[in-house]
Amino acid sequence: MGAAGGGADGVVGERRQLINIAYRLLGSVTEAEDAVQDAYTRWYGLPRSRRQEIRSPGAWLTTVTGRICLDLLGSARARRERYVGAWLPEPLPDRGEWDHVGADDPIRLTGRNDPADQIVLDESVAMAFLVVLESMTPAERVAFVLHDVFRYPFAEIADVLGRTPAACKQLAASARRRVSGGRAPGTATAIATGPEIAADRADVVRRVKAAWEARDIASLVGLLDPAAVMTADGGGMVGTVLRPVEGGARIAQYMVAIADKAQGLELLERSVSGVPGLVARRAGAVVTVASFDVSDGWVTRIWVVRNPEKLRLWGVP
Repeated sequence: MGAAGGGADGVVGERRQLINIAYRLLGSVTEAEDAVQDAYTRWYGLPRSRRQEIRSPGAWLTTVTGRICLDLLGSARARRERYVGAWLPEPLPDRGEWDHVGADDPIRLTGRNDPADQIVLDESVAMAFLVVLESMTPAERVAFVLHDVFRYPFAEIADVLGRTPAACKQLAASARRRVSGGRAPGTATAIATGPEIAADRADVVRRVKAAWEARDIASLVGLLDPAAVMTADGGGMVGTVLRPVEGGARIAQYMVAIADKAQGLELLERSVSGVPGLVARRAGAVVTVASFDVSDGWVTRIWVVRNPEKLRLWGVP
């Protein structure tokens, strides 16, 4: 985790990894950027002699970033209690649509279309996975993400959590049990992947789009699992359902009712956090991003993000 010594190039080169870790821990690009910014501020706040004594700046920065994220996760419950409606992680656009902010800050993400400074879009950023992470305790989430996703050894995770390696191993095992009945990537219960599976998911999403545009309730019901659940996040800033809508028939009726009211809305097929999804635009601005979980040709979960603060990467003015 980082070369020995405190060279500036090596330290700055750790940023991409830190952002990737922080986003998976927090589910928010804004908070991830802030956490990494804070870690770098603390690094550069050290006396030069102290920085030169640190054998692995990358390990130091990872430990500090992890502790900052742990503190933020610990306070998240109180913040979520004040949140209006359901809270969902921030969806990520595909590389070509990335809209960075803060380009004048060399420690933050910079450069539209610069892959070295982007979050890696793999299964560990899919909405289905991030939602599962929300069910974990802060310590479980840190241990699980650092070990199962990023493959850090428990001896290093122990420095982040302030616990023994054995205790960290137990935390990761506990987190794994939480997802054993789910579909989290990187575990024995991971969903199948590959070109054919991705094509099937994209086909289902494409048919959902067509049925929605046609106001075809019967077709939507045929695509939705009878036990499907739709969760929407408006953050109290825009109108949306405050509680999950349960049942394929109810979701289909709700979607058609929205379609009847959504004059001037343009629906587009887009990659959402690395998997097929739908994006709604009005007057050129993205107003809604929808992510889907698909199993055996059925839509089982729909996550709809409408909170403008969570759509800033999608080019919202």
